Amino acid sequence: MTLSILLLALVTAQRLGELVLAGHNTLRLKARGAYEVAPGHYPLIVALHGAWLIGLWWLAWDLPLNLPLAGLFLVLEALRVWVLLSLGERWTTRIIILPGAPLVRRGPYRFFPHPNYAVVCAEILLLPLVFGLWWYALAFTALNAAVLFVRIRAENGALSALPTRGAEAAASPPP
Repeated sequence: MTLSILLLALVTAQRLGELVLAGHNTLRLKARGAYEVAPGHYPLIVALHGAWLIGLWWLAWDLPLNLPLAGLFLVLEALRVWVLLSLGERWTTRIIILPGAPLVRRGPYRFFPHPNYAVVCAEILLLPLVFGLWWYALAFTALNAAVLFVRIRAENGALSALPTRGAEAAASPPP
């Protein structure tokens, strides 16, 4: 039980810290001429991720951990940090376009275009499985996939509409 509370507290603190960082980065990017694209879906993403975390607190705070899956989740969190460090000040929870800025091509962005979304999808699936909540994992994975379908289309559309493909969306799903 103590490990469950500790893991949930760490994930909660991480997500809240990321919201602060994302807000700070968004303001700095907008001050440099960046603009937001497709903000209409953002409240849905925040609601989905908030419900996922609140539901985990409600259901899992006293459940035992599957330690191998918890270890895998911690590896996944290291990948999350890699993504954040690779994007640096351009990481935010919104789709923010900074005209004229080149696409980020370092870190995991060397290998595929949306590594942050892949990490978030894996987190939404894996953390409930750490607690044995397979049905919860499947339900939120399906909901997240639907929201990401809208988000990735909007982000890719905004990037392809730029005069050159050299602009970057400083976007990632919310914590």
